[in-house]
Amino acid sequence: MQTILVSALEHSANIHLKSLKKELPDNIKFIGIFDNSLGQPIVDLRSLSIMGFVDVIKKLRFFLKLNTQMVELAKDADKIVLIDSSGFNLPLAKKIKKKYPEKKIIYYILPQAWAWKKKRIPILEKTVDNLCSILPFEKEYYSKNAHINYVGHPLLDQITKFKTKLNTEIKKIVFMPGSRKGEISKLMPIFHSVRKQLSQKAFIIIPDYFTQEEIDTLYGDISDFEKKADAHQTLYEADFAFICSGTATLEASIIGIPFILTYIAKPLDYFIATKFIKIKYVGLANIMFEKMNGTTIHPEFIQEDVTSENLLQSYNNYKRDDFLDNSKTLRRYLQNGSAKNVAKIIREID
Repeated sequence: MQTILVSALEHSANIHLKSLKKELPDNIKFIGIFDNSLGQPIVDLRSLSIMGFVDVIKKLRFFLKLNTQMVELAKDADKIVLIDSSGFNLPLAKKIKKKYPEKKIIYYILPQAWAWKKKRIPILEKTVDNLCSILPFEKEYYSKNAHINYVGHPLLDQITKFKTKLNTEIKKIVFMPGSRKGEISKLMPIFHSVRKQLSQKAFIIIPDYFTQEEIDTLYGDISDFEKKADAHQTLYEADFAFICSGTATLEASIIGIPFILTYIAKPLDYFIATKFIKIKYVGLANIMFEKMNGTTIHPEFIQEDVTSENLLQSYNNYKRDDFLDNSKTLRRYLQNGSAKNVAKIIREID
């Protein structure tokens, strides 16, 4: 039995981890932080749900203790796999490498150091044995000596249906207000307002881990919506979407459903982000398109610009066919999924 220390704090990271586990031998055991469907983690993932810099500060002591636990667990691990969550995983990698220099560390879904904190790149190169990039342009920010490979994008391990043409009429609209309580509570009043002014059938994606009491508090009266849990299938079947910033916007871009990105951060978080993050756009698809050809694939509305008036105006003026053409370009750019490639690296690294 081979033991792998895993640090996968986010819900999206665990979706990709499940795809990765399917490609690994049966004699591999996970220890550390991950969804309980994959083994016995040391913490309930629901306790790790945070949004922005302010929430991180509030839970700092908790995360420091968790970091120490993970370093102790590394002693019994054959290899270490860190997925996303650079605020936690990069300090963890440094501590593990310092205490156990012989331990091999694989980082899957790298910190977005190209967007901010480029000083992290030399640290990553020195600390991590294998850097598994999921963005084709990422490698150009690292030195020639870096052990970095573009492995493909993990969403292409999960998404199996893509739109090849669009319906002439918009009959079904999806609303995705996010997965964190903070973002949901900010967006739902606006989404309710938009929904009232549209006659089409409306779906709403609600994470399956919320209790009915939490749903009632966060979402309000959703009798005008049809509740859905399968985001990929719902996006594929619908004609348009309003989506909170995050992984879902890239999922929609890959699937090929025209959508509008919305994002409302806490004022302090947004202020800090604008001072440090050196990118023009929030959506990953837009970031990639800008690097490819200087254009964007979908509209974005941020902070005070997230109003029902702005969303409806953008919706009414949307060039859906252009979006679909760009979606096909994006899929070609990303090439393939990454689970098989990362599993191969994990198996072969000594």
